[in-house]
Amino acid sequence: MPIAMNPMWLIIVISFFRTLPRELEESARIDGCTDIGVFWKIALPLSKPIIATFTLFYAVQYWGDYFNALLYISDSTKYPVMLLLQNIMTMADMRFGEVDALIEAPDESLKLAVIVVATIPIMFVYPFLQKHFAKGMLLGSVKG
Repeated sequence: MPIAMNPMWLIIVISFFRTLPRELEESARIDGCTDIGVFWKIALPLSKPIIATFTLFYAVQYWGDYFNALLYISDSTKYPVMLLLQNIMTMADMRFGEVDALIEAPDESLKLAVIVVATIPIMFVYPFLQKHFAKGMLLGSVKG
């Protein structure tokens, strides 16, 4: 369960929902909304920045996680990308360690290539979520 809800993230979500104006909830109740209606029609649309933030947090957390796959998946055809990249680096270190005395192995370039391959998907996801980050930063500054 700790992976499902990080206490730090829970504190961030609670503090975000405390910043939402109470007047919106009161006006929705006057219009006849129930608790679920207030959540679906008022709170959820206003919480797009926090949802985008946690989507990115979880994506980065699970994209970079190879250790759980190493523990639980025994079939190498079902390995996630990070575990495959870790195996490539491990195999390259072992292979280059044997011939290290003969030639200079390009192990640093291989590691840099693995880093680039690992970061490309997150770099493609971020621009789609960026508008929600900017909207969340400007949400409290607009008055009137």
